[in-house]
Amino acid sequence: MAKDFTALMNQLKDQELDEFEVTPEEFPAFQKAFMAFETRKRVIGQAHKGGKLIYRYDDGGKKDGE
Repeated sequence: MAKDFTALMNQLKDQELDEFEVTPEEFPAFQKAFMAFETRKRVIGQAHKGGKLIYRYDDGGKKDGE
């Protein structure tokens, strides 16, 4: 089953997830969802061995309740 990347990015934004992984095979589907995501500039990816990417959300240093 394909991942719902829009839902995953929303979970990052809402601090329900710390990170998620995208494999090279999933990247085309992720890229399409990423380009349509309103706050995509805050979704930060880091490349790892084997083409795996780990995405996190940069909240600008805000903490809960701020």
